[in-house]
Amino acid sequence: MPFDPATLSSLTYLATAFAGGFLAALWLSLVFWTYRDIRRRTRDNLLCILATLVSLALFLPGVLIYLVLRPQTTLDQEYQQTLEEEALLQTIEEPAMCPGCGRKVREDWLVCPSCHTRLKKTCHHCGKMMDLAWNLCPFCGTPEPGMRIENMTMDDVTRSMVEEVKEPNRQESQETSTTS
Repeated sequence: MPFDPATLSSLTYLATAFAGGFLAALWLSLVFWTYRDIRRRTRDNLLCILATLVSLALFLPGVLIYLVLRPQTTLDQEYQQTLEEEALLQTIEEPAMCPGCGRKVREDWLVCPSCHTRLKKTCHHCGKMMDLAWNLCPFCGTPEPGMRIENMTMDDVTRSMVEEVKEPNRQESQETSTTS
């Protein structure tokens, strides 16, 4: 099958036109993408113009330069991060609220005076206040009565119970000896 030079020339011309149109569309779409992306990342108009001009003038190398130099976060991400930080600061700075009625309570109150909800408990050993969820006093290290004690054998538990029984007997014998 013989090739006609005119047909080959027209096919080459058509392929070149198609490739040129594709590259032009790609170039314009990258310029528009760069403009939209930089508008999401900064409010500085000069920076928006410069980024768009770099991608317009340099095509693919310009877009690569923009990708290297663009800001890491968008304005929306920065706004969300600021909101999260403000919320954390508010929880730190806000006074405690009663879980029962929602009124403000002081840190040293055991019970809410409005609804009588228990807010804290006292350590049975040192008498300092603890949060209700705590099973161990952070001040003296004493576990709450009835709580499981980790890493203790049965001998350790029974020995401590025997010592508790002996201590009141010693106190009673000392009281009787001082009264007689």
